[in-house]
Amino acid sequence: MRIVLFCSELKRMASLEEIRNERIKKLHVLRDKGINPYPSDSFATESLGEIVSSFIKFSKKKTITAVGRVMAIRGQGAVIFFDLNDGTGTLQGLIKKDEIDVEVRELFIDTVDIGDFIEASGPLFLTNRKEKTILVKKWRMLAKSLRPLPDKWHGLQDTEERSRRRYLDTLMSPEGKDRFLVRSAIIKFLRSVLDTAGYLEVETPILQVLAGGANAEPFITHHNTLDINLALRIAPELYLKKLLVGGFSKVYEIGRNFRNEGIDVTHNPEFTMLEFYESYSNAEKQMVFVEETMKSLVKGVIGKNSITYGGNTILFSKKFAVVAFFDLLKQYALISHPADMTREELKLKAARLGIEVVSGDSAEKIIDNIYKKTCRPKLVQPTFIVDYPVGFSPFAKKKADDQRLIDRFQLVIGGLEVVNAFSELNDPIDQRERYLEQDKKRKEGDPEVSPSDEEYLEAMEYGMPPAGGVGIGIERLTMLLTDTHNIREVILFPTMRPRGDQRDK
Repeated sequence: MRIVLFCSELKRMASLEEIRNERIKKLHVLRDKGINPYPSDSFATESLGEIVSSFIKFSKKKTITAVGRVMAIRGQGAVIFFDLNDGTGTLQGLIKKDEIDVEVRELFIDTVDIGDFIEASGPLFLTNRKEKTILVKKWRMLAKSLRPLPDKWHGLQDTEERSRRRYLDTLMSPEGKDRFLVRSAIIKFLRSVLDTAGYLEVETPILQVLAGGANAEPFITHHNTLDINLALRIAPELYLKKLLVGGFSKVYEIGRNFRNEGIDVTHNPEFTMLEFYESYSNAEKQMVFVEETMKSLVKGVIGKNSITYGGNTILFSKKFAVVAFFDLLKQYALISHPADMTREELKLKAARLGIEVVSGDSAEKIIDNIYKKTCRPKLVQPTFIVDYPVGFSPFAKKKADDQRLIDRFQLVIGGLEVVNAFSELNDPIDQRERYLEQDKKRKEGDPEVSPSDEEYLEAMEYGMPPAGGVGIGIERLTMLLTDTHNIREVILFPTMRPRGDQRDK
């Protein structure tokens, strides 16, 4: 079977090379005639979207100039139709034997292929089938393509190839392109909500001396001039909270985080987070704000109060459910007293569920993995999870009525964790003690704990106001609103092995 596939791939590559050679010949034809196939200028003044939407207005002009990529060519005789697309819309073009200079027409036939960018000028009219069309009087090559586009009807079927050649996926698949339009709309909407609420957008370092603010292993690099190791940030959290110390009462950042972790359907080493922090707020207040924001986001981006995800209708018109973390474990993992279980007992339970436990895994990490397998997939409708064990986050305040728990919530929708938030710990003494616990876990073999950060502790000792902080995963939110089930499909260029790398296959 592998031999057959290998031979098929060789045949395909040979065919592509033949097509490329033919297109290079056409490139030489243009150059031999003194035509630059890659000019820097274009004389179009309107997009195809504008021309199509205001067709009556533009059709009153004697001539218009349209530009775009040739997506289809029909006919080679006296009448040639082609489709032109510039990313904003599609307009049909017509080259008619008696309506254009013979040499200009023949040059089109001899040199233009599907995938080329051209400029076409002439009057607009409606065909008998009411197709909006430009009658081409003259045309010009703007960029000659050397490789054929994927088949219009089949496109790129392989998920990996779609990810590698995203430019072809978005070009040939309206659904693929729409996912990223939705992603952009989500970010624009969230930014508008926060701006309106009085938050200030800021930027914090991506290269950090000490990567903290989350439980994750960082990527390490080296700066030659300073001769120091630096880490790509795993979260902007600690820098944003330093700004609260510095007198900024509401701040947010939308940006990339980097975590040296596994790749699966919900994880990519490089991803986008929105984090925002408000002084004199807490988890309870932020929960109200998050619910209002999510409901208005779905309505604003999708246009209704529900979405479909994985065959389920998810409603955003109702009050979001609130459930305690341990109650979920009791209900779905059938653990009667989760708060009292030792690490060894949790390890045994995990083994029965087929969950791998490595030597450095803490009790919190084991119970979290049990939750992720048995509980989270069951949470389809929007659900806030509250009352987590204190070991789950070194940066969240303990609950006033139970010091074993932290004042934290997560929002799960469609089985996806979309939001993580808590009342921010602003007691520097407590923070130092939490850091010591984290350092102990690191020594025991957990590389993902957040290390002690003396500079952050110093900032806290100058006085940090009480605050509520929220993190929202842009990719997972996009997955939800587009009914997509692999994070690769909502990242334009996801992290992948180089082509031809056969390791671990």
